Amino acid sequence: QKKKLLEELGQNRLPYLTPADDDFHQLWRTKYSKLVFRKSDAVPEELHQMVQEGFLTLLKHDCFFQDLVRIKGKDFLTPVSRILIGNPGCTYKYLNTRLFTVPWPTEGYDIKYSSPQIHDACKALIRLNDYLHVEAVKALQGQNLSETKEIKDTTVIDREQSFATSLTAKGSVSKDQSSCCVPEDNYRSLKSRTSYNLTLLNYMDPLQMLYLKQEPYFGMGNMAVSWHHDENLAERSTVAVYSYSCEGSAVEESNEQKLKGRDPAVWHIGLKVAWDIDTPGLAIPLHQGDFYLMLDDLNMTHQHCVLAGFSPRFSSTHRVADCSRGTLEYIFGQCELALQNLKTDSDSKVLSLKSLETAVIKQSEEIHNEVEFEWLRQFWFQGKRYLKCTDWWLKPMAKLEEFWRKMEIMVSTVL
Repeated sequence: QKKKLLEELGQNRLPYLTPADDDFHQLWRTKYSKLVFRKSDAVPEELHQMVQEGFLTLLKHDCFFQDLVRIKGKDFLTPVSRILIGNPGCTYKYLNTRLFTVPWPTEGYDIKYSSPQIHDACKALIRLNDYLHVEAVKALQGQNLSETKEIKDTTVIDREQSFATSLTAKGSVSKDQSSCCVPEDNYRSLKSRTSYNLTLLNYMDPLQMLYLKQEPYFGMGNMAVSWHHDENLAERSTVAVYSYSCEGSAVEESNEQKLKGRDPAVWHIGLKVAWDIDTPGLAIPLHQGDFYLMLDDLNMTHQHCVLAGFSPRFSSTHRVADCSRGTLEYIFGQCELALQNLKTDSDSKVLSLKSLETAVIKQSEEIHNEVEFEWLRQFWFQGKRYLKCTDWWLKPMAKLEEFWRKMEIMVSTVL
């Protein structure tokens, strides 16, 4: 699709708008209405301070890493350095690489951090996560999306607005508290599509990069992240992105505004309708502490990129990762399912199989492969870098290795 689009364009470039253009807000309202943007003054100052100190702490402790990813059969190091922080035992997979969460402080889990500062950084990010969850619920209701589209009774809408207000006031809401404000199905859907289980943190200093790709369709300039849809997300879930560009540490806003288009000194988020040649794109400037929400199906119908400015930048990208096959709970359950076919003789302690049926053997071996290639190899390939933050993953990985050894015995027994 990319090749076809570039061939169609030839030497031409598609048009795009920035806030300096007269038709910018009209285009946003009509073609990009599911992007919600909030300037930094909308966020409590205390939260800004906590989160920004957390970013700098993680950078100081060398906790950001370039990922080795695979695209179309070739391996690449990402220009952006990343770290995944989120619910204990949760993973996130993108471009054939599985990342393992540095767990944020969670009640009921014994998490030992390599320093109190890293604990505080992770705590700041779960605070930001809670805040963005509330903002996403409010934004979804305010835009009258999906569940509320068919509801025309104004009393119901008023109740939903009061639900959003109560969320803002309390910072969180229990199922019991909410059920009186919003129909149960609506509440469940809102919660499932905005309850972020992890954040992928990004860091890049463009002035340290020898080469950055040029944006190919609109001529928007240097890209930190190419055009893409975010992967591995729950269907129609919101993505929330908090941006912190270290303005003042590099060149401030450029005086080259005479050039048509975006200011190259300032970081921007770029948006376009996926594989569309008729709709102009958007380039929206990102300043210190701004955040934006990609609501509902925007991530599926549109693509986005990140356009590099001159100063270093952090971002915290909060997601509802599709964890149907990506949690420790899931993979331990799969192991127990496979090992149901293994029995131990009570006298000789010799291991044997209960069944040699093809379907049973096939299922066990598929799980065996999943444990080895999706978990153990992925973890020891890149996951061990997170020991700089915590050793939390070592015990579950040892348990998975033990399961894997038993499955190796099962294979030998079959043979």
